[in-house]
Amino acid sequence: MANDGRRQDRVAESIREQVATFLADSAKDPRITGMVTVTGVEVTRDLRHARIFVSIMGDDAERASTLEGLKSLAAHLRSKLGRSLRIHSAPQLEFRLDPSIAHAARIETLLAQIKDGKVDPNAASDLD
Repeated sequence: MANDGRRQDRVAESIREQVATFLADSAKDPRITGMVTVTGVEVTRDLRHARIFVSIMGDDAERASTLEGLKSLAAHLRSKLGRSLRIHSAPQLEFRLDPSIAHAARIETLLAQIKDGKVDPNAASDLD
């Protein structure tokens, strides 16, 4: 079916929007201390599983605590999504940390340091 991929994309985008709204407005778990941004959602072809990628601003302890809080909210979010999505059953939700924003910030910091002459651009990189 030609529309399968588009449906998958529409469901993923709907999940992304609804989870982001829920986290901004209704999340009350005290473990969620860092600022959370939903960066993307991947949904399997059968719409049974969804990986929700989040960026969490804060130190390592805040990120770990916030990720645990998000994982504990997954069942509640799944039931909310089940009522609003137009599919047979809501997918299982899995939260994953998306390090891309933190990685990009680190690159910008290093580039600024090179520009200011604080770091030798020929030195071994610590981006790995």
